[in-house]
Amino acid sequence: MTHPGTERDEAQVRESKRSRQAARIAEAASAGVKTLLVKIVLLGIVDAISVYALFVLLLRADWVVFGAVLLVTLIVNWIYFSKQKLPAKYLTPGLIFLLIFQIFVVGYSGYIAFTNYGTGHNSTKQDAINALIVSSQQRVPDSATYKLTVVEQLGNYSFLVTEPDGTVSLGGTDAPLRPVTDATLDDTGKAVALPGYTSLKFNDIVGNQEKIAALSVPLSDDPNDGTLRTPDGSKAYLYLSDLVYDEAAGTMTDTKTNTVYTDNGKTGSFVAADGTELLPGWKVEVGLANFAKAFGSESIRGPLISVTLWTFAFAFLSVLTTFGLGLFLAIVFNDLRMRGRNVYRVVLILPYAFPAFLSALVWAGMLNPQFGFVNQVLFGGADIPWLTNEWLAKFSIIFVNLWLGFPYMFLVCTGALQSIPDEIQEAATVDGARPFQVFRLIKLPLLLVSVAPLLISSFAFNFNNFNLIYMLTNGGPRDVTAGVNVGSTDILISMVYKVAFVGANRDYGLASAFSIIIFLLVALVSVISFKQTKALEELN
Repeated sequence: MTHPGTERDEAQVRESKRSRQAARIAEAASAGVKTLLVKIVLLGIVDAISVYALFVLLLRADWVVFGAVLLVTLIVNWIYFSKQKLPAKYLTPGLIFLLIFQIFVVGYSGYIAFTNYGTGHNSTKQDAINALIVSSQQRVPDSATYKLTVVEQLGNYSFLVTEPDGTVSLGGTDAPLRPVTDATLDDTGKAVALPGYTSLKFNDIVGNQEKIAALSVPLSDDPNDGTLRTPDGSKAYLYLSDLVYDEAAGTMTDTKTNTVYTDNGKTGSFVAADGTELLPGWKVEVGLANFAKAFGSESIRGPLISVTLWTFAFAFLSVLTTFGLGLFLAIVFNDLRMRGRNVYRVVLILPYAFPAFLSALVWAGMLNPQFGFVNQVLFGGADIPWLTNEWLAKFSIIFVNLWLGFPYMFLVCTGALQSIPDEIQEAATVDGARPFQVFRLIKLPLLLVSVAPLLISSFAFNFNNFNLIYMLTNGGPRDVTAGVNVGSTDILISMVYKVAFVGANRDYGLASAFSIIIFLLVALVSVISFKQTKALEELN
């Protein structure tokens, strides 16, 4: 028989359990609502950015990117509003960033290698036509005077023009004149204001005089009709170009010399019969022309071969010297009889603790022929051209890279040596092996099994060691006979940088072709090296 008090206690326990369960359900529901709200807010931000990007792409008629952005936006919303697909929710952000910052960048760089993209060829054909016509425009001597009010909207300037016949028009640099009917006129019939635009006063015009004077507003969609320009912000005059574009024939004619420039469909520019080229041109696909230029032009092929050989020599010698010195020091300080080993180890890794680019700049100052510490103190004021003589500059680079790289190899070799069991060395010593034999026949093969992948990665790093070359010698001394901007100590990656970003003529297409060559060389060396590493592992 159950006691009444016990029944009441059990009922209270059950009631307490139900209360706790209801509280947990309510808490879970509240957390679920908060999570949903956070998800909606974050997706709302992503969708807002996507919608803005879609509008911009729509106005630019960039349909491929428009479709890609739209597709990605729909997929992201489908994944995150779904109650399942949990792995995809974690993977999606990383995949998107991988596509944008890795795959797209590499793919686009590869695409540029098959175009003429560079200085004078960096836009569309229509932009090039407009630029050519505007750059050769002259003021018409008997041009009518157009009354002008300069207006501004969202930081962009436009011309509110009152034509001689009283027609009021509005236009900007990228928008030809179009009639407007809601402009405000003054007593003389001049348009002085327009809804949605701010009319510039005299002080505003004076403060932005250069920008306003540089404006060229087309009269119509036909660039041959000319543009309006203003010298003072109150009156505009007609300017016509010496170049006349014939869209049907695809030609540009110089009215002064009657020279006809034709679009041959290959160079992305208008070219005369004598080979004279009008610039700017436009970007076009040129196939393998950049690779043919790299290997077919003597002024480029010669420097490319010499730079490639020096790049391999620099990478190989850098790995050999840093590994040799690092291994030697690791063996010395791995000996238990050496006193103060920890202090020496700390001192030896100090070069590795400083940023490489900063150390390279310090060494550049120390190796300065006139004022550097090396010449003035160590060599008693001698004038030794460490950085301006071809071979001394190469020696200086190898030496400075040794200074920067041996601490890393020292640490790696120290760890690898300490991982080799002492019993192996003791057994070899008992068998009568000498210390050098123990090192050459036992320790070194075992050491190479561990450090070979690191040596390969070090070779690849030095193959593209841009910082050291740029900060220490900037690739100099310059090779004046080369058809590209290149110096005696340039490696492939620094040559690519100079071709793409240094000087007045920047050839992104040729630089991208060089980048593909670098990728193929590094990939080939890596494949061969890893095969040798596998052979070492099998031997071990």
